[in-house]
Amino acid sequence: MDNILRINMSAKGGPEITIKPADTYAGLGGRAMTSTVIADEVPATCHPLSEDNKLVIAPGMLSGSPAAMSGRISVGCKSPLTGGIKEANSGGQPSQVLARLGYAAIVLEGKPADDSLYKIFINKDGVKISVDNSLRMLGNYDLIDKMKAEYGDNIACISIGPAGEMKMAAASIAFTDMELRPTRHAGRGGVGAVMGSKGVKVIVLDDTGMSMRQPQNPEKFKAANKVFVEGLRKHPVTGQGLPAYGTNILTNVLNEAGGYPTMNFRYGQFAGAAKISGETQAALENSRGGEGAATHGCHRGCVIRCSGTFYDKNGRFLTKQPEYETVWAHGGNCGIDDLDAIAQMDRMDDDFGLDTIEMGATIAVAMEGGIARFGDAAAAISLLQEVGKGTYLGRILGNGAGVTGKVFGVERVPVVKNQSMPAYDPRAVQGIGVTYATTPMGADHTAGYAVTANVLGVGGNVNALKPEGQVELSRNLQIATAAIDASGMCLFVAFAILDQPDTFQALVDIIGAFTGQETTADDIIALGKSILTRERDFNARAGFSSKDDRLPDYFKKEVLTPHQVTFGVSDNELDQVFNW
Repeated sequence: MDNILRINMSAKGGPEITIKPADTYAGLGGRAMTSTVIADEVPATCHPLSEDNKLVIAPGMLSGSPAAMSGRISVGCKSPLTGGIKEANSGGQPSQVLARLGYAAIVLEGKPADDSLYKIFINKDGVKISVDNSLRMLGNYDLIDKMKAEYGDNIACISIGPAGEMKMAAASIAFTDMELRPTRHAGRGGVGAVMGSKGVKVIVLDDTGMSMRQPQNPEKFKAANKVFVEGLRKHPVTGQGLPAYGTNILTNVLNEAGGYPTMNFRYGQFAGAAKISGETQAALENSRGGEGAATHGCHRGCVIRCSGTFYDKNGRFLTKQPEYETVWAHGGNCGIDDLDAIAQMDRMDDDFGLDTIEMGATIAVAMEGGIARFGDAAAAISLLQEVGKGTYLGRILGNGAGVTGKVFGVERVPVVKNQSMPAYDPRAVQGIGVTYATTPMGADHTAGYAVTANVLGVGGNVNALKPEGQVELSRNLQIATAAIDASGMCLFVAFAILDQPDTFQALVDIIGAFTGQETTADDIIALGKSILTRERDFNARAGFSSKDDRLPDYFKKEVLTPHQVTFGVSDNELDQVFNW
């Protein structure tokens, strides 16, 4: 994984391909690679859809190797949604395949002079880019079927749906799973719109004839990987809860905790939560698809296997198991308690190429604005169809909750840096509120998942309803998360490494054995800090300041039931998060 592939879409005579050694970027992976390239090469004040922006796709530093859980990929750019730096993370097969092909990153630069649509094919023999306007406005599912017919089944694909082509700020980038379905997404921040602005519809990867990447110290690597996997399997979250019920196991947990945002963050509990919980969902999947349907990995090498397969009432594949955030966004946040309707919307989001969190939050804001009634699943599906068709209303909704709130005069718009909050109310889970406010990415639960100590008792206990200890918790988790995102590891390994010192040390040893360099916990912390520093510097140059590291005022004023609590972390405390 020594080369960087650059494709200049502005070149005279058509796109220009350059393959060069990583040089100053050597050794970087995932979020470390994407954020460093964007911070170094993209003018912070540029328009996100202009030729000056770049789209960086980078496998993790461990991707393509025998390391368990190492198949995550990062996508970076200046975000059309937030106006700041963006790293969106995804599972699926492309990270492993791209790494085995020898690429540390793909960098899409410039933009075409006309509206031609391109496909890119990469294998061991090189890179080919060609115009294919027959792909225009195809959904991701039909698109991947066409790629399979053209290139065979031994491929992995990175693609955009109609939302990306229409350059909507809620547009995602799809990554195919092990069954070659476009079910894994780099969802947040409008990265799909940037890929659309580059005129690229799909990148097809074929690693036939390529070998797995090997560690510099094989014996130490093998031993550490064994300890790491054992730690994941013995932890109650990664070894039992997630494999059995998927991420949606959190629905009942957060609802019981009073932190489940309901009907556009009006309430902290949803009366219909049990109908859409992970336990109910897993039972439904297993009954329709056969025992084991609720347990599945999104990429090879996954040992947690927290995904699953959702079948319709006739036993036909509909979508991957909707994740907790998706079930919440299209479910409780919109007052909907119908798993079949939620799964249908998940399928539509994946096909159109949309961030499920942003779209669920947007529909809830539209419901508050009187466009539909809370609880009306048919209306929610109809609104999503508007987005897919690109109608005037659809283009408003497809640009996110912030735009939708302004158009329909809604005050309660749950965004930070214009990005919608995920499935945890910051009043009842105050550590996640600190993360929402301060992460360079806009409201993002994965940036510093304080639910661990606030709700789950993982990595300690910090009272979720009190401001004390939340800044330190979020700070430490944001640092650790940035490093995990760079490694290519799934974020869910954090449950085990927070509770099990041996498992954390095993991860450190895996990285050291793979690179052949002595690596310590302090090195991992330093990596996380360096990534966050670069991201915050970019945002500062883009015009962000401390005033952007804030939650909307109503979270400080409106009392959340059932705990009758407001967000209590002061502005002064929020400004201390990055004072290390």
